[in-house]
Amino acid sequence: MQSEDKVTRCGYAAIVGRPNVGKSTLINRLIGQKIAITSHKPQTTRHAILGIKTTDEGQILFVDTPGIHKRGGKALNRILNQTAESVLPDVDVIVFVVQAGSWTEEDEKVLAGIKRSGRPTILVLNKMDKLERREEALQLLAELSKKYAFEQMIPTSALQGKQVDVVESEVMKLLPEADIWYPEDQVTDRSERFLAAELLREQLTRRYAKELPYAVTVEIERFEDEGSRYRISAVVWVEKPGQKGILLGHKGGAMKETARIARESMESSFGRKVWLDVWVKVKKSWSSDERSIASLGYTDQ
Repeated sequence: MQSEDKVTRCGYAAIVGRPNVGKSTLINRLIGQKIAITSHKPQTTRHAILGIKTTDEGQILFVDTPGIHKRGGKALNRILNQTAESVLPDVDVIVFVVQAGSWTEEDEKVLAGIKRSGRPTILVLNKMDKLERREEALQLLAELSKKYAFEQMIPTSALQGKQVDVVESEVMKLLPEADIWYPEDQVTDRSERFLAAELLREQLTRRYAKELPYAVTVEIERFEDEGSRYRISAVVWVEKPGQKGILLGHKGGAMKETARIARESMESSFGRKVWLDVWVKVKKSWSSDERSIASLGYTDQ
């Protein structure tokens, strides 16, 4: 409860940006544990994921979103953009993540959506650790300050955790006064079933980034709590028989190794043993078919 002598703040903060600028790494740092999968491949994030950070000042409900992009005309690409853009008008604060040393047409597309929303926005200049000269960042910040009236502009390295506490502090200041909405120990609104699918997809994305750009998704068919362990059956959907062969590898060895790493990641996240069965199946052109996309859990909400 909010006391008379202490102001408590609570509200939504959307983390937005083009693909592969470090949004999911940032939200994991802000929350203090892994709730969003990461890889070097653009568009790893395919869902809006809520990360809940509770402090003495209140509660920030961070929304990690898919990267807003211009590439690709498939139904999945449209859904990912709609998912990210639909969040903007309904949040209290926007955290716009930009890669240090780089500004693209896709960044302009994100900024256009921010301008339409009219929401208070903090610009985060991420991946500062990759710059050789600090002057590059200062020059980019000066240029970006002319594009929009950002509430704050914060250079960071989400990977190294630098200045992440400053981002959190500045977001909190912009939230409305309100009691917290979620229990203090809750860190996401997503189920362990959802996280299991994401953790397997993370390993697939990392292992097969070049061979299977956007043709892979994961569906959990069985998730049973057996007390001391979870029993999970997952289907990996691809679009072509040849892609199935790539995933399986010689005598299924590649998929067995991928599943092993995914299982260990699940055990670390869930704090218990996991029995994981993985099957690879073909659903022709699923990423171009809106009905198939919806059946696999992708929506623009």
